[in-house]
Amino acid sequence: MSTAGKVIKCKAAVLWELNKPFSIEEVEVAPPKAYEVRVKIVAAGICRSDDHVISGHIESPLPVIVGHEAAGIVESIGEGVTTVKPGDKVIPLFTPQCGKCRTCKHPESNFCLKNDLGKPRGTMQDGTTRFTCRGKPVYHFVGISTFSEYTVVNENAVAKIDAAAPLEKVCLIGCGFSTGYGSAVKIAKVTPGSSCAVFGLGGVGLSVIMGCKAAGAARIIAVDINKGKFAKAKELGATECINPQDHKKPIHEVITEMTDGGVDFSFEVIGRLDTLMSALLCCHEACGTSVVVGVPPGSNTLSVNPLVLLTGRTWKGGIFGGYKSKESVPKLVADFMAKKFPLDPLITNVMPFEKINEGFDLLRSGKSIRTVLTF
Repeated sequence: MSTAGKVIKCKAAVLWELNKPFSIEEVEVAPPKAYEVRVKIVAAGICRSDDHVISGHIESPLPVIVGHEAAGIVESIGEGVTTVKPGDKVIPLFTPQCGKCRTCKHPESNFCLKNDLGKPRGTMQDGTTRFTCRGKPVYHFVGISTFSEYTVVNENAVAKIDAAAPLEKVCLIGCGFSTGYGSAVKIAKVTPGSSCAVFGLGGVGLSVIMGCKAAGAARIIAVDINKGKFAKAKELGATECINPQDHKKPIHEVITEMTDGGVDFSFEVIGRLDTLMSALLCCHEACGTSVVVGVPPGSNTLSVNPLVLLTGRTWKGGIFGGYKSKESVPKLVADFMAKKFPLDPLITNVMPFEKINEGFDLLRSGKSIRTVLTF
């Protein structure tokens, strides 16, 4: 029996209050409106940014269905949708690509003006929601809300991918892998023979290391206070691993001494103000580039002496690895299918969707790189 055009009742993880566990609820998911797509989620990764919503570091109206790194199958489409059809395998895109705004038309930028990242409204692009629970509207997260058995997304926020792709693996291309890998190859444009430092060895940081290696970096220094992550970092391309707690000097001074004045490229993949500064200062003062990858708490600001940039450093950031999402995600999936990079090393745990709170406990304890929830 077709569900097209009908309200679907399904399970979703609803966050009712900050700093509280998710509640598995029955929600009602409305049919897609014009230019919208309803997706049956098959697999979703647990990302640190989702945890930032729980803690309040990333602001969102409540109650909300979080989740933004996933893969699924199109269940039905609204009027006017042409780029996907029911049955297609897809990846929802937390950074949409409308193709019409100034950002989309710029060859190097990807922060589409249709996004719900900068000032989250918690709605679809038309300002309304598609979720209801206990008779109340439930807000969306970055327009895709993937911690639900079904979700509704705008057509410009979903990409059709290879029908043979394993969804429980390529879901990582929806955020973590692409964000890290692209930060190295697309935003920093790491050069062959260069030196790199990567602060933070979670799933995104390890993906940065993979990107640095793919770009031909000769030296990749991995930095973390959790030594348990060093073996995996070396497996994926790190040439050295250092723990700031093992040194009496500030870590940027240690790295500067190790690398004849500083690395060519540095990446902060944690979202802390102290490590942002360390990453900036450890890149060479005359020719180094430092990339902000981690999401810092929204209310915090950093005081920086302009002289640290005046000598020639470049300090930059980017969302989703700088990739234009709708056109790039299918290519990244194709590259994975062609074995140009692995995803298995990033997946440490696979568990049923109902165990989502356990998955977040693993993330917070540092015991997992990526937990994938299966529906």
